[in-house]
Amino acid sequence: MDRLPSLRLLTVFDAVQRLGSMKRAAAELNVTRPAMTQAIRALEAEIGVPLMDRSRKPAVPTEAGERLARATRQGLAFIADALEDIRFAAGVGPRQLTVSCTLGFATHWLMPRLSQFYTLEPEVMVNIQAPASELPNFAIGVDIALRYGREAWTDGETIRLFPEDACPVGRPHLIAKLGDGADFRKVPLIHVRTPPAYGWAGWPEYFAARGLGRPSGPKQIFDNYIQAAQAAVDGRGVMLGWHSITDRLVADGTLVALEGAACDFGTAYWATCARDSLRKSAARAFMDWIASVTERAVA
Repeated sequence: MDRLPSLRLLTVFDAVQRLGSMKRAAAELNVTRPAMTQAIRALEAEIGVPLMDRSRKPAVPTEAGERLARATRQGLAFIADALEDIRFAAGVGPRQLTVSCTLGFATHWLMPRLSQFYTLEPEVMVNIQAPASELPNFAIGVDIALRYGREAWTDGETIRLFPEDACPVGRPHLIAKLGDGADFRKVPLIHVRTPPAYGWAGWPEYFAARGLGRPSGPKQIFDNYIQAAQAAVDGRGVMLGWHSITDRLVADGTLVALEGAACDFGTAYWATCARDSLRKSAARAFMDWIASVTERAVA
C-alpha cells in the first residue's frame, strides 16, 4: 500500500472543503489561516497534483480535489464510527456527549440550565463546543448542534426549541428614558456586528420592520453578544435582546424589555441530533431534556 498523507493534513483539507471557507476552517480547527494554507500546499506536494484552483477567487477544488474531498469525508466518518463503536463496547461512549452552539447561547442559555440535565443524567459528561465562526456545525465528534435559523435543519433529527423574537432591552433607567414614544435617539444603541449569512437581525432590520427609518444617534459596536450583553448590563446603552441571550437578565430584573416592542423575524432556535448519534442514550436523553425545558418555557 502506498504511503498515505498524514491524518492532520487530510483533516485540514476536509475542514476547508466541508465549510467552504479557509477562514471558517481555521476557526473550527483553532489554527491560523497561514497554517491552513501551508497544510494544503504540503498535502498537494505530497500527492503530487494541485487540489485547489487558485486562479479563481476564492479558490475552488480541482477535479482531483473534489475526489479527495469525497474520499476523505467518507474515511473520516468511517474512523469516527469505529471509534464510537469501540467506546460503546467499552461502556464509555454513552456517557460522553458533545454539543455545538454559539458562545452567546452557551453562556446565557445553556450553561445556566445544564445543572438540570446533570440532575437527571449524573453519569453523562457534556462537552460544549462553541466555534469561533459562530456557526455551529457537525464537525467530527459533535453529537448535537443548537442553531438559529428560519427553517428546520435537515442534516439530522431536528426539533424546534423556541421562537426567537427580538426586543430592545436595557437598564431600567435607560428604558424609562425612551418614554412612551420610544424615541431611540435619547439613548445609545448597542450594535452587534454579524455577517448577513448568519441570519441575525440588527438595529437597521429592527427599525425597518417597525417603520422607524434608520437608527441614528450615539452607538457602540461589538463583535459578539457576550460583549454586547455586558455593555447593556453596565448601562452603556440599549441592545436588541433575544430570548437566547437576554431572557434570564430580564427575568431577574437586571435588564428591562421595552413593553410592546418585540419583533418577530420568523426565526427560531433548533436542536439537531446527528444521525450517527441517535443510538447514543446520552444524546437521546439530552434531546428529550432540552425539548421539555423549552416546552415549559414557551408554555
